[in-house]
Amino acid sequence: VHGGIQPTMNRSNAEWLLLGAGIGAVGAASALLLHNKSRKDRQPGELDKKHIQIHETFWSPRSKSASKVLPRNKVTVRVPATSANLGPGFDAIGMAVDMWSEITVERSDKFEMTLEGEGAHDIPTDETNLVCQGVAHAFQAAGQEVPPLKYHCINRIPFARGLGSSSAAIVGGLIAGLALAGHELKVFGHDPLTFGGQTLEPEELLQLAANIEGHPDNVCPAIYGGIQLGIDIGNGHWRSARIPIPHGMQLVAFIPEMTGKTSELRACLSNTVSRQEAVFNISRVAFLVNSLYSGRLADLRYGTQDMLHQPQRAAKAYPHLNPIINAGLAAGAHGVFLSGSGPTVLAITSGAAGDPFSQQHEERNERAVADAMVAAANRCNVTGKVFITRPSDRGAHIVLADPPFSEGVLTYAGNI
Repeated sequence: VHGGIQPTMNRSNAEWLLLGAGIGAVGAASALLLHNKSRKDRQPGELDKKHIQIHETFWSPRSKSASKVLPRNKVTVRVPATSANLGPGFDAIGMAVDMWSEITVERSDKFEMTLEGEGAHDIPTDETNLVCQGVAHAFQAAGQEVPPLKYHCINRIPFARGLGSSSAAIVGGLIAGLALAGHELKVFGHDPLTFGGQTLEPEELLQLAANIEGHPDNVCPAIYGGIQLGIDIGNGHWRSARIPIPHGMQLVAFIPEMTGKTSELRACLSNTVSRQEAVFNISRVAFLVNSLYSGRLADLRYGTQDMLHQPQRAAKAYPHLNPIINAGLAAGAHGVFLSGSGPTVLAITSGAAGDPFSQQHEERNERAVADAMVAAANRCNVTGKVFITRPSDRGAHIVLADPPFSEGVLTYAGNI
């Protein structure tokens, strides 16, 4: 699975029948076109070219838009929080979390940036802000100079807590900049591997974001949503794959008041690992991915264990980590792990169906897990808050545009 799109060989028989009917309809349309066009109006080879264009418009996932992309005057982007690693998947696995920041960027006569919400007094308000850097890279990709812009950011993702606030800023800025510049990027490209072809997918937005961030584990789910694998396949090219989200999965995040700086927390880690540590993490990552694919959430107790970064960070920076992990598991969580580089600790629970406030709380255990995590943190003299949410299947997306993308009889969800 690539970027959340299922390969064509996995189609059901019913889908193949529908596709066959569609292709038949294309053939009929082509025959009608040839019948109605006189020979004197045609150039040699024109008929085949027209037939191919019709076929690609119906079938190809790489079909070009019929309308030219226009530059925008103003755009608002919603971008999710993300949790990286999920225990053993260091720098390779990330999950989008249903917690959203909003970034509004509009053309202006001078640079201006205002912030509200999480980290508003700690984040720079000049061009060094990661949102501005994302916008600048987008305009560079479009071959344009960055015009004077006005920024307003509503930050609901806690700053420097291991929930992907920096990736959210980068991805949100990139998408806002692309919309303002009127520029689109390739995802699948020509003849992609995803659809049985021979060409590596460019995933240009992922390349831009991962090259700014330095690794794909947060930016991948920030772009595509869901649970994502991201790897460097060589020559600085990143590739993604989606893992399905099990039904009813909930997240309980204990978010300490303290902050964690990723660069300092990486300094806690050794540059070498033993064979025992490598084998341990390989086996746990395999269990983690299988647990999520199969929905066997009980296996997350083992699939979220780690030896590459959590023990080192617990020993040098986070004395609350292991007590909270143990308390969450004892209270019934399927798996508990350090979110990103911390200090947030994330627990996975299950049993949610529909609106949680209309469901009997005895059918779920997220409150018991939350209480146990808070009690363990208090015993470590660590204060914080708990946020109960779910994974988000959706990544960053535009919620407002001027001029709008919807026009005439065409309306996008949210009337964007």
